[in-house]
Amino acid sequence: MEEGHNLSVEQCKRITATAITAVDAFSDKQILLSYAGGRISVGGSGMKIVNFSKTSGSFCATGEITAVKYMQKGGGLRQKLFK
Repeated sequence: MEEGHNLSVEQCKRITATAITAVDAFSDKQILLSYAGGRISVGGSGMKIVNFSKTSGSFCATGEITAVKYMQKGGGLRQKLFK
């Protein structure tokens, strides 16, 4: 798997990422991803996972993307309490 991590959002309709280690949760409104530095939360509507390869770390999803939030590994007390 790649060392570096990249994330790209194209016209709020498609998201691609590299170095993704796991898809922790997904629905049509939110996708939760893990990477070496922590987690990524992708919010929106009508979201569908198009591709995910655990071996290569590549990820792709489509839908109406309204938010992307990075959460560091370990996090604070609030994050640990509300996992």
